[in-house]
Formats: sequence, C-alpha cells, structure tokens
Amino acid sequence: MARKRTPGLYSRNGTWHIDKVVLNRRICESTGTSDLEEAERYLARRCEEIRQAAIYGVRPKRLFRDAATKFLTENLHKRSIADDASRLKYLDEYIGHISLDNIHMGTLQAFIDARKKDGKKSKTINHGLKVVRRILNLAADSWQDEFGLTWLLKAPKITLLPEDDCRKPRPLNWDEQTKLFSELPAHLAVMALFAVNTGTRDQEVCRLKWEWEIKIPELNTSAFIIPAKHVKNKHDRLVVLNKIAKSIIDSARGKNSEFVFTYRERPMTRMLNSAWCSARERAEIPDARVHDLKHTFGRRLRSAGVSFEDRQDLLGHKSSRITTHYSAAEIGNLIEAANKVCEEARNTPLLTVIKKSVNS
Repeated sequence: MARKRTPGLYSRNGTWHIDKVVLNRRICESTGTSDLEEAERYLARRCEEIRQAAIYGVRPKRLFRDAATKFLTENLHKRSIADDASRLKYLDEYIGHISLDNIHMGTLQAFIDARKKDGKKSKTINHGLKVVRRILNLAADSWQDEFGLTWLLKAPKITLLPEDDCRKPRPLNWDEQTKLFSELPAHLAVMALFAVNTGTRDQEVCRLKWEWEIKIPELNTSAFIIPAKHVKNKHDRLVVLNKIAKSIIDSARGKNSEFVFTYRERPMTRMLNSAWCSARERAEIPDARVHDLKHTFGRRLRSAGVSFEDRQDLLGHKSSRITTHYSAAEIGNLIEAANKVCEEARNTPLLTVIKKSVNS
C-alpha cells in the first residue's frame, strides 16, 4: 500500500510544490526536488520557520544567493547593474550557499584569496566586497518579511582591503606618444590623438555622438556636451576642442551620421582592445593604457601653467561650478588653455595620423 503524502504537497512536471496555510500564512512555492521524502523535509522546515517567526520572532535562514537575487531584481535601473551582476556571479561560488547571518570577513576570505591568486588588484576585489556590504546593509535595515522582521538582525562589518597595490598614473612623454601612435591602426591613432588632446575617457571617445556637438559661431568652432548618463561621475561633460582636436572632428564629418568615431562604419566598443595591446608591445611601452592619455593631458596642462580650475573643467572633474554653462568668452579661455598642450607637438609627426585616417 502506497504511503500517503503529506497534505500541502503536490507534484507538477515531476517536481513537488507546496500549497499550504500555516498559522494563517500561506506557503506557495517549489521544493526544488522530485523526491517525496526530501520534499516533506523541506515542507517541515518551512512550517517550523513560520512557527518560530510568528511566535518567537526568530528570523528564517536566508541564503546570500537569495539576497543577491533580490538585490539585482530591485536594481535593474542602475547604470552599474551589469557590473554588480558579474561580481555577484563570481561571489556566488564562494558565499551563495551560506546564510546571511554567517557572512563575514572570515567566510569571505576564500573569495579574497582566489581573486588575489587570479592577479586582481585590491581595488577590483573591493568592488565585490562593496556589493556584499550593500546587500547585508539592506537585509539588516530595509528588507522585511511578512512578519515585519528584517532579513538580518545586524549587518556585520565588511572591511575593505587597503588599495596600496593600485597602478600609479602613467603619463606618456612626447617620444612615447609618437612611438605608440605610429604603431596603432589609423582609426585607433586618431581616437588616441583626440583623447590625449581632450582628456576624454575610452568610452567617451568611442560613444561620442554628433548630436552632442554645440556650435560656437562667435569663436568659429564647436564643443561637445556628453550627457551625464554617459559620464563616469554622472555629470554632464563639456569637451573643449583645441587645434588638434578640432582638426580631428573636422576630418570626421560626413563619415557617419550618428557617431564621430567608427571602424568599418560601426562604433567602437572600446579602444583598449587587442590592436591597442599589440601596438604598445611593438612600441615597447607594454604598460600603456588608454586611461593614461587622460593623465597625459592633465599633466601637460599643469606643466603649461593652466590653473587648477581650468584643468578641472577641461578634464571633466567634479567641481562646485556648473561646468557646461559657459559664455563664448569663457569657452574661448578654455580653448586657449587646451591649445597649450599643442605647442610642443606642432613640429612633430603626430598630426600625420589625421591625414593617415582620411586617406585610409
């Protein structure tokens, strides 16, 4: 004679599901198993959790994986959600199966050790730790269950690693710039020359659109205002064009109706690609990054005596000023400041990359 199953369990598509009311609370979920005995044990545990929570105020055990899923679901609107998802996917291997009340620096050590073994810098590891800390704080302060209990009684202290292994800024000198740019493919060389003359980041150059250009007829030139959602610091970014940058923009007109810089009629996703890496090896500057172009621009501005305030505006750094609301005269002053980094380059072959791109 077949054993009677526990009331509240039913099979659907080979998996046991729960539909049961316990202390006026309805449980309606999958047990995640096709084995009846295992499903009954799961149901018994869930019933006890509800009894403990309702009568004694005991929080149910929740896995970090469940909290991570809730965090991602609630933050789909975040600009950085894809990065958070990638970090949580890696973290899941180490702490996904651990209950929230057992997450602390001790249980995170295996994750930290693995990332260090992979050669990741402390700053990269800290990005993952910050996501864990954010989730634990939400679980302790904001997320409540049907009993009015937060998911976690108290968030543990998650200590970030000291970031003493970060790579220092590495500006290029003029000879290094010439060597590197001469090894780059034409389309990358032009983009790099634009970046080193405007202080723009990799993604700002790759996604630069014509619709962001603003004409300044009083100065017979133009500038670009990159919308905040495309800028790292989430502020509108004014891009001023010095002589070299203006030449690059003028040579790019008419090639694509939407994007300023393209390769084979399509926008680039990033400049720091395999072509860049190959070029820096040939130029014997193996540590040259795209972001170093921004540092190079900033260093040259400072060497040329450009004021701190003007450097902030030209580099797109946060400041107390509204940096995209300028008169033509003010933009003229910024253009004059930006042109100071062109002086040493005027007699070098750097400008040939523009002609190289036009003829390619």
